[in-house]
Amino acid sequence: MRIQFWGVRGSIPAPGPETNRYGGNTSCVSVRSVAGDLIIIDMGTGLMHLGNSLLTTEFGKGHGKATILLSHAHWDHIQGLGFFAPVFIPGNHFVLRGQGKSSSMLEGILEGQMDPNFSPLYTLKNLGASFDVRAVVPGEPFMAGGMRVTARSNPHGSSTALAFRLEEDGRSFVYASDAGYPDSGPSPEVLALYRGAHVLLHDTTYIPADQATRRNRGFSSYEQAADAAIAAGAGRLVTFHYDQDYTDTDVDALRDACRAYLDDHGGQHIDLIAAAEGMQLEV
Repeated sequence: MRIQFWGVRGSIPAPGPETNRYGGNTSCVSVRSVAGDLIIIDMGTGLMHLGNSLLTTEFGKGHGKATILLSHAHWDHIQGLGFFAPVFIPGNHFVLRGQGKSSSMLEGILEGQMDPNFSPLYTLKNLGASFDVRAVVPGEPFMAGGMRVTARSNPHGSSTALAFRLEEDGRSFVYASDAGYPDSGPSPEVLALYRGAHVLLHDTTYIPADQATRRNRGFSSYEQAADAAIAAGAGRLVTFHYDQDYTDTDVDALRDACRAYLDDHGGQHIDLIAAAEGMQLEV
């Protein structure tokens, strides 16, 4: 599978000269299967750029199909939907899977951002493309884009966010953004989801000193991400969802400190990459 990053920032977009290298758009990752099927994970502002790139493909002709996996519905993970060009082209079809007590509840949450007080789009039904919205049952695998997908819930402040494991041809990719663990770390179920992942993309919003003063926000430090990667026996750790106030230089320092922490705590074998907009990985 091929992974590409379209937005790697957390909480709010942070464009500007100090964030050019890693990018200022919020969470959005695309995954292509071996056969070329598309899965989109989260719909932050990076989704706009993904959508523009898709216009030269079948999505520009109204023949596109994709699955969208939504970790949760905080604004920085859904704000790109109204600016995602393929949704305005009749004939395109999207299956959107995310957390919710029911599919109708999940659809209602998404419709909420289309309220005319917030958006001129008014409703999902005014978009040209069709949507099939389905709630995910944590722990129950399903197929999407030729890949086996399993989700588990992580604590995220006063709410939760889904982590996803994608598997194809013996290779595995885990997306675990917006994770705010208790002192005991990930739950056994979540750690099992991470186990042996070839690539573990993990929330690394903060350096430890900042995370310690903002525990109620429900994000991880690079130390917690590294601990999870070590405990799960991941092959590669990818840092992600950087705080909006962190400059490129700050993210460089976060990456280097994470590398040192891994090396000092039994994670010497784990490859480390700091996610940046436009970066591609083969799994």
